[in-house]
Amino acid sequence: MYRNPMYRRPAMIATLLLITLLITACDRSDSLTLYSGRGESMVKPIVERFEQATGIRVEVRYGGTSQLAVLLQEEGQRTPADLFWGQDAGAMGALGKAGLLAPLPSDIYQDLPPIYSSETGRWVAASGRARVFVYSPERTRSNALPQSIFDLTDPHYKGRVGWAPTNGSFQSFVTAMRVKHGDEVTLKWLQDMKANNAQVYRNNSTQVQAVADGQIDFGIVNNYYLPRSIENDSDFPASQAFFQAGDIGNMVNVAGIGIIAGTDMQPEAEAFIRFLLSAEAQQYFTSTVYEYPVIGNVEQNPRLESFEHLLDVAPSINLDDLEDLEGTLGLLRQADLI
Repeated sequence: MYRNPMYRRPAMIATLLLITLLITACDRSDSLTLYSGRGESMVKPIVERFEQATGIRVEVRYGGTSQLAVLLQEEGQRTPADLFWGQDAGAMGALGKAGLLAPLPSDIYQDLPPIYSSETGRWVAASGRARVFVYSPERTRSNALPQSIFDLTDPHYKGRVGWAPTNGSFQSFVTAMRVKHGDEVTLKWLQDMKANNAQVYRNNSTQVQAVADGQIDFGIVNNYYLPRSIENDSDFPASQAFFQAGDIGNMVNVAGIGIIAGTDMQPEAEAFIRFLLSAEAQQYFTSTVYEYPVIGNVEQNPRLESFEHLLDVAPSINLDDLEDLEGTLGLLRQADLI
């Protein structure tokens, strides 16, 4: 008996809608959405390894850390993100304090050193970047190296030091100095550095190259720039060191990871964080990216100071308090540096 197809259309449409919903549900059940303020070249290999190990797919949206943090605040509960991987502690602290990150199970972070843990328990460090000074061993006696970042305002260093006031990592460091020593001390240091003719550079890598080229004798940088230069040129004419133990010049900033509050992918998101803290992922961060691991049971990168030495020299600071970038920018403007 012939039946007009039009009579079957509502049932067909309902069936198709059900299939679509089931497919969407299945897709959602094994797919995480990650907002990453870290670059694709660094993130993609470790994400792919996680997918291979777990079968959980990860969709990544890349962007600047601060821009993505603002986007998460704008999206609120409507955000598709399950995880946020930020470039610095300030952004992570701001999101945590705003209630946009879910509390983490304490076993994820309870055994990590204090320099790698948020006091709110809403995010955790995935890797660390230490501030160091790079210097010319040819033009600097080993017994004349600065012991504190505050030494660099001495006339002995006049015109010999580079810095990058517009660079994000430097501004995070200034924020840490404000947290540790207060705005008055920090402003005076900025003004004294400028009066001591500190040479201005665009970023960390240009300072490292300037030391090698003989333009300056010292630079204030993150720990991984010089090792990368040495990887390309074993005779690269520069060395680097920490200041004395506890000096704010050794500040350790972190790339942090947190779970977005309200996600329906909590177990999968926790699995991703646990993977980032695994020996495999931590070995990748230190061996390939030249950052510091957050756990000790990985093979040391021979071009970096040891994990134990890092813990000895790093200053104690509440990472969640590094959120006030606007206050830092205001101080830099007051010192006429930006």
